[in-house]
Amino acid sequence: MKGGSAPRDADPQNDRMRWDALTDEVRRHQVAYHRDDAPVVPDAEYDRLVAELEELARRHPDWGAKDSPAGRVGAKGRPTLPPVRFTRPVLSLNNARSQAELAEFMARVGVPGPWLVEMKIDGLSVILRYRQGRLVLAATRGDGSTGEDVTANAATVAGIPGELSAPVDLEVRGEVYLAKSRLAALNADRAAREEALLANPRNAAAGSLRQLDPTITAARGLSAFLYEIREAEEPPATQGAALEHLASLGFAVEPHWQRCTDLEAVWQFVQQWREQRRTLDYDTDGLVVKLDDLRTAARLGATQKAPRAAVAFKYPPDEDVATVLGIRLTVGRTGAVTPTAELSPVQLAGTTVTRASLHNANILERLDVRVGDRVVVRKAGEIIPEIVSVLTTERTGTELPYVYPDACPECGTPLVHEPDEVDIRCPAALTCPAQRREGLIHYGSRGALDIAGLGDKTVDQLLSAGWVATPVDLYALSADRLAELPRFGPVAADNLVRAVAASRSQPLSRLLVAFGIRHVGERVAAALAGHFRTLDALMAADADEVAAVPGVGPIIADSVVAFFGAPAGQALVEGLGRAGVNFVEPDGDRAMAPGPLSGQSVVVTGTLAHASRREAEAAVTRAGGRVQSAVTRQTTLVVAGEGAGSKLDRARALDIEVVDEQEFWSRVANEPHP
Repeated sequence: MKGGSAPRDADPQNDRMRWDALTDEVRRHQVAYHRDDAPVVPDAEYDRLVAELEELARRHPDWGAKDSPAGRVGAKGRPTLPPVRFTRPVLSLNNARSQAELAEFMARVGVPGPWLVEMKIDGLSVILRYRQGRLVLAATRGDGSTGEDVTANAATVAGIPGELSAPVDLEVRGEVYLAKSRLAALNADRAAREEALLANPRNAAAGSLRQLDPTITAARGLSAFLYEIREAEEPPATQGAALEHLASLGFAVEPHWQRCTDLEAVWQFVQQWREQRRTLDYDTDGLVVKLDDLRTAARLGATQKAPRAAVAFKYPPDEDVATVLGIRLTVGRTGAVTPTAELSPVQLAGTTVTRASLHNANILERLDVRVGDRVVVRKAGEIIPEIVSVLTTERTGTELPYVYPDACPECGTPLVHEPDEVDIRCPAALTCPAQRREGLIHYGSRGALDIAGLGDKTVDQLLSAGWVATPVDLYALSADRLAELPRFGPVAADNLVRAVAASRSQPLSRLLVAFGIRHVGERVAAALAGHFRTLDALMAADADEVAAVPGVGPIIADSVVAFFGAPAGQALVEGLGRAGVNFVEPDGDRAMAPGPLSGQSVVVTGTLAHASRREAEAAVTRAGGRVQSAVTRQTTLVVAGEGAGSKLDRARALDIEVVDEQEFWSRVANEPHP
């Protein structure tokens, strides 16, 4: 499948061929999405196909555009569920993706407002009928004219009352969804039982509501928000009044709606929720902007597909489809050789993505990503895009499986793959050029010796000039010489020399981090420095002595002993000693002293208001706790800041204690914080 619109100067014959191909393709996707709850492409790709089909329909209205799938709401339901015919169509919404498109929508409506803006919940649309306040029918949207009877299942959904607070007759519409935390809990249970995981909240909700056995639906823990009164004895005059009336009857109503007076207010609300929506426990890919005056909205009517007085504003997609142009290997600081897919450019979450991590050889093999493949790329709140799946049905036969090389792509050293590890590694830790580069950057990073100005660009300049090969060379740099580098004036040169000189006095614990020894992070470095006190004592210890340090163990001990036993490691220590670098941990260090978090394994996630995440993790260590980067069954506490995402969901699923920032600082009250 290739996205994008057909060229405007295409001839009718080419247009017709594209029309036929698109019609078949869109119909298949509608069936997969609406009937089978198993979409094979992201929403953004589907939207592009529909937009191209609509453009062809505008250019060739005599081609039966009314019968085109672009004008249909969904797909016919499963034959196993009883059909339900609607007295009036259940419509979809047109999309807007920019402020300009919102302005065009408002201009077409021709009414100055006000506007009612609601969250667009990513679930399964449902129609509910009540007689004398009792639920008598629940149906899926289906193809907009005929849905499926899911009354018994809907009765198990939170937010859908079986009996209302008043004996009224009405028909309402809403969205059934599966909370993200509930999905995490279900998948944790399914993983423990070695069952296939549920793909995402929307598919899980749709599949759960359409079960033939209501007990299965009940076990899934679905929820619903109601947002539209389709029929009522006394219809409300505004959408805001409709939402308030729904809530008063006992329906669950999404609470973050807002009445806006004009485009500027709507756009401000759009911007506010661009990232804030990720903090919600349910998926939303946008907002719905409606004319608040329902009588005027009814008078404006609808097209075959959508009402004229409402539009869905879609945020930049978190998923899209791209073409794999190549697969490149990168060698990291620890020697891990990581595959990265080079992609045709796609817009994800507001940024242009041209690369996606494949993490390791196992994932590359499992996904079977090949050069030329069309792949689904995701950036769901994460910094690093990743490939979710391969569209194998679009392969042409020219794609070839990727074969890992036997040697390091940077230095030619034979790669190693330990049986108990997922990563393939280059073992030349101190001689591989890529590892040297990453090691120099790490040496000056904030968690290590904190050398301000020694970032990746500066390191690249120093390496290109041939002035440094190991951290020892940093201490021989002069300001006059540095000032010769491009874009490196006297002030920057002097500041870097001062920062390098200041790093000499950092404690041993920070130096151990700076070495970049495999498995040795800030916590282990603090433990080793606190126990041995000097670098000489640590280097003189054997593996058993190192492993005996609390929190270390044999695997880390072997890594430490191997580092200092290697000729390159010994040469590094000797050179740093000649440069005057401190090898001693101050007596006042309290890194391993008992504290309020002793024995606890802590994960800090999200954005904290009063400190950086690194500062909070340092406080955990000072308080005797163990910092973890991922939530596991061994985690005992999660500190959740603003925007905490999947880690918070997993903590809830595993029933791990979660505290906010205020509670965290109160527990480590004797620890300094900003």
